[in-house]
Amino acid sequence: MFHRLKSVTTLPDYCLLAQFRCGEARRYDMKPLISTMDCFAPLADIPGLFNLARVDVGGCGVSWNEDIDIDGEELWVNGTPVNTAFDDLLSFGDASAIWGLNESTLRKAIVYHKLVEGLDAQKFGKQWVVTREAMLREYGTPDS
Repeated sequence: MFHRLKSVTTLPDYCLLAQFRCGEARRYDMKPLISTMDCFAPLADIPGLFNLARVDVGGCGVSWNEDIDIDGEELWVNGTPVNTAFDDLLSFGDASAIWGLNESTLRKAIVYHKLVEGLDAQKFGKQWVVTREAMLREYGTPDS
């Protein structure tokens, strides 16, 4: 399974907090790469550059500029799992993509009380979120 990124946040001491669409997060220390690979050295040498980290279109990696980027799988495999208050919360869009469902299937699951609003899923503004636990209970383990 390819782990797509949802967001990235720069942390002190040249670390990244990578949030993945699957609802998990990883902390990745960039210092070893910065100190051993010339292509990453500007992240420490150019003031403010490190804080410009952004997720690439499609969520495949993190970029700072046209010359510096890192693959999302590197962040997943070699990052340290981090527990956050948002672990295992998925947007309906992400959950439907992971489980191969249509978002309307999840909305209907709420109407028919298969997913319990306020317990399994909750709407914030226009965005619905659902717990991973509820998805696993109702739809099983995703295929990939």
